Amino acid sequence: MPEHELWLTALFNDYLAGIANAILNVFNIHAENPARPWANWIVMELLVVVLLMALAATVRSSLSSDKPGKLQHIFELLYGFLKTQASEVGIHHPEKYSAFFGTIFIFVLAMNLIGIIPIFESPTMEVAVPAGLALSTWIYYHVMGVHELGPLQYMKHFLGPVIWLAPLMIFIEIIGHFARMLSLTVRLYGNMLAGEQITNAFIGLTYLVVPVLFMGLHVFVAFLQAYVFSLLTMIYVSMATSHEH
Repeated sequence: MPEHELWLTALFNDYLAGIANAILNVFNIHAENPARPWANWIVMELLVVVLLMALAATVRSSLSSDKPGKLQHIFELLYGFLKTQASEVGIHHPEKYSAFFGTIFIFVLAMNLIGIIPIFESPTMEVAVPAGLALSTWIYYHVMGVHELGPLQYMKHFLGPVIWLAPLMIFIEIIGHFARMLSLTVRLYGNMLAGEQITNAFIGLTYLVVPVLFMGLHVFVAFLQAYVFSLLTMIYVSMATSHEH
């Protein structure tokens, strides 16, 4: 068993290794250790998904226009905040994209925060997770741009202001769009990995006061990175769907 394997990952590997290998075989991928194919980050990501689904079911079952509960108030405030932010970055009719922005923010935040619990770790410390989120965002804003403007009009974004610059601008724009995906990945991965390592180091060296302070800093970084990721997503959607761009 790997030294860093979490207890939940160990359970998955002990009882569900066959399922993981079957899924990998569908994509012609072979695990390094077929006896233990589950990695911590995959298990933690699945756990976050299950917890968020349970939270969504709880909120939905208690929705009320007359007597809204605390959870409903929190999510209504979050919806209003994200909608306002989207409007401020120049998105017309931000309600059309609020579901994606909200999902990105909550999902990233939950994955960032779960690492505070000593028996778990943040899946965003594994580069594959931020990369997957960045790829999803990259695909989403391109699809929304084509949907909003039409394929031909959207392609004009890549041509530049004058036609004779088009060959150069297409190359620059393509590089720039891939750089966005890299930027989203590196920013989230780097900050969460550094924050987790610093917190763990001080918890191992001291007892109470300093670890609490660094855990508070970790919570702040978790919120900040979720906000930055969702804000950049809004900006990219705004640029892709703008008729004036």
